[in-house]
Amino acid sequence: MIDFSVEPEFQAKLDWMAKFVREECETMDLLWPEQGCQFDPSLKSARDHAKPLQDQVKAQGLWACHLGANLGGPGYGQVKLALMNEIIGRSNWAPVVFGCAAPDTGNAEILALFGTPEQKQRYLGPLMAGDIVSCFSMTEPQGGADPGVFTCKATLDGDEWVIEGEKWFSSNARFATFFLVIAVTSEGAPLTERMSMFVVPAETPGIEIIRNVAIAGENPYEEGAHGHVRYNQVRIPADHILGRPGEGFKVAQARLGGGRIHHAMRTVGKCQRALDMMLERAVSRVTRGRKLGDHQMVQAKIAESVIELEQFRLLTLKTAWLIDETEAGRMPHGTPRNHIGMCKVAMANVWMSVIGKALEIHGSLGISLDMPLANWFGGGMGLAFADGPTDAHKSQLARAYLKKAKAVEGMFPSEHIPTRLKAALERYPDARPEGVPGQGRL
Repeated sequence: MIDFSVEPEFQAKLDWMAKFVREECETMDLLWPEQGCQFDPSLKSARDHAKPLQDQVKAQGLWACHLGANLGGPGYGQVKLALMNEIIGRSNWAPVVFGCAAPDTGNAEILALFGTPEQKQRYLGPLMAGDIVSCFSMTEPQGGADPGVFTCKATLDGDEWVIEGEKWFSSNARFATFFLVIAVTSEGAPLTERMSMFVVPAETPGIEIIRNVAIAGENPYEEGAHGHVRYNQVRIPADHILGRPGEGFKVAQARLGGGRIHHAMRTVGKCQRALDMMLERAVSRVTRGRKLGDHQMVQAKIAESVIELEQFRLLTLKTAWLIDETEAGRMPHGTPRNHIGMCKVAMANVWMSVIGKALEIHGSLGISLDMPLANWFGGGMGLAFADGPTDAHKSQLARAYLKKAKAVEGMFPSEHIPTRLKAALERYPDARPEGVPGQGRL
C-alpha cells in the first residue's frame, strides 16, 4: 500500500527544523554571505555563532543524520533524510549547522567504511563534530569527470605512495584538513579496477593549490570554493589507501547514491523558497491596474512551477524509498540506480526553471543582488555538473532502458494498428460481423 503520511513524532522534528532553519540558519546567510565562508574554520565570528546552534541541533538528535546506525548515526533511512534535506536546502548555512555539508557527508561515510582506526580518530571524529572540513579530489582539468582519461597517478615506493598529477574542481580544497584523492594505480587494468582512493593530510608537502576557481553565482572569481590542485610528488604512508588497490570506484560509489538524493531534496527546498517568493510577489505587486497574480502569464508561471516542483519532489521521495527498500533487502541490489539517475538529470532543470520564473516575476529586482534569486539562478548551473555531468547520466539511463527493449519482427512497429487488428480478427473472426469502420473485414 502507498502511504504518504509521516509519523507524528518525526513530523514534530520536521516542524522544529522548519522554524529553526527559517529563524536561525537563514539569518546566518544574511550575516555571513561570503562564498565558502561556512567552510572556513578561521572565520571565528561565524564559528562562534554557529556552535550554539549546532548544539541545539545535537540536542534534538538531528546532527549528522546521514550516517546509518551501523556507522554511528541515527539510521533514519533515505525517506526521512529526504524530508529533512528539503528543509535544510532552504539555507546555505543549514548543512553546516546540521552537520551534513557536502563533500563532508560522503567523505565521512567513506572514512567510516574504509578508514583505519587511526584515520577515524584523527579525521572522522573532528569531521563529525564539525571542527574541520574535507575535500573530495577526483575530476581533472584535461578530462573533467571522465575516468578513462585520468592521468593523476599514485605509485607505491617502499612503504609510501607517491601521488603525481593535477585535479580540478576539488571542493573546499583551500579549507580542508584532509583530501580524498582518486589516482591511477594500474594503467593497464580495466577502467573499474584502474583507480585507487587515498586519504591525504592537507599539510603533506607537495600539495599545491594553483587557483581557487569560482563558478556562476560566486564572487569574486579568484575566491571560489573549488580548487585546481597539483599533487607534486606527494608522499603518504602505504596505509593511507582506502580499500584495496584498484577499488577506487567501489569506494567512491559508497558516497554517491544517497548524496544525489540529498542534493535533490535540497533543490526542492530552495525551489520551494523561490516559489514562496513568487507567490508573495504576485499578490503584492500591481501593474496595469491589476495585481501580478491576476495576469494569466504570471498564473501560468506559478502553475508550471508548482507542478514541476511537485513532480520532482515525488520522484525524489520514491527514489529514497527504493534505496531504503533495497538496503532492507526487500528489493534486489541496484534497484534504485535508474531513479537516482533520473533525479540527477531532472535536478538542474527544475532548479533553473522554478528559480528562473521567480526571478522573472520579480523583474529588475529579481536580477539585482537585493534578492537572492540571481545568485541562486547562477549557482544552479553547477548542479548539471556536480556528481558527474548530466549528459553522462542521460546516456546511462537511456542505455539501461534500451537493454529492456525488444526489436520487433517484421516491417511494422508492434503498435501498428492494421497489423494488430488483423491478428485480433484472426483470434475472434465473428466479433465484428458488420466489419470494422474504414477497414472492412480485412
